Amino acid sequence: MHIVITGASRGIGKAIATLFAEKGYALYLTSKTESALQKTAEELAGSYPDLVIRAKAFDLGEAAQAKAFGAWVLAQGILPDVLVNNAGTFQPGNISDEPAGTLESQIAANLYSAYHVTRSLLPAMMKPVAQPSPARHIFNMCSIASLDAYPNGGAYSISKFALHGFSKNLREEMKPHGIKVTAVFPGAVLTDSWGDFDNSSNRIMLPEDIAQLIYAATQLSPQACVEDIVIRPQLGDL
Repeated sequence: MHIVITGASRGIGKAIATLFAEKGYALYLTSKTESALQKTAEELAGSYPDLVIRAKAFDLGEAAQAKAFGAWVLAQGILPDVLVNNAGTFQPGNISDEPAGTLESQIAANLYSAYHVTRSLLPAMMKPVAQPSPARHIFNMCSIASLDAYPNGGAYSISKFALHGFSKNLREEMKPHGIKVTAVFPGAVLTDSWGDFDNSSNRIMLPEDIAQLIYAATQLSPQACVEDIVIRPQLGDL
């Protein structure tokens, strides 16, 4: 089984890659920062030396590079079984006063990246197979910001609402092709976006929580699809 993960060098993406490696799957990883990506790939290779682990940096916010990443994956001679569109960035602000260009950069990083990577890989993923795979699956990392507006959400929330729409449309298109599509809506997760947040009280979730849910969704029978995963901290949103 071949797992493609974007935004894989840290946080949720790294947790997803680590869990699938633990389960014995081949990994094809990317993120924007080469040094961080290679560090993650080396750590995984050290822990799981018998696995196929390939990693190459691309800036998926640029359409040409997103398409190049898809071509690079297919050049490995594999059929992607699972695609996790996790790449993205958070830029807080308000529509009324955020810097010019914020919407464009957030849409590029959080929507266009998933759109172009997915389109690059779909022809291969849609090829008929002798036995339907229960794991041919696309995950789009949305956010609770895709569901409700909140203060200081601005362009980020707009971009995540758009990703939710992309995921819903893709779900409908992929039904006849046996490809599952799941939108993931995490609340607060302890990633770099939270800086030096003190989580000693376990107020917010861990990246591993999201990874566990994604892995579980890939293990269902071919006729079962988890369409949406909404997960929040036990005490609710911050």
